[in-house]
Amino acid sequence: MSLNLKEKEALKFLATHLLYGLVAGATFGVMVLVTNMGNIWTLAKESNHTGAVLILFFFGLFVTFGSVGMGVGVMGLARDGDDDSD
Repeated sequence: MSLNLKEKEALKFLATHLLYGLVAGATFGVMVLVTNMGNIWTLAKESNHTGAVLILFFFGLFVTFGSVGMGVGVMGLARDGDDDSD
């Protein structure tokens, strides 16, 4: 099963916006830890499972920000002539 040109373009478009979301999520997560917002870093550091806490923290951020990045990209596809506000 091979993908046609339109399908490849759509997947590239989604992957690009997913990457934007992942970078934003990673940046946000690092900034939360650096500033110790909500004492997240302190709680993670003092936990017996620091690695698991951080993995779950960043996994949640990646899922959230990645899907928002793709959603923003898809919603931004509307053309100026597509106004349905009649």
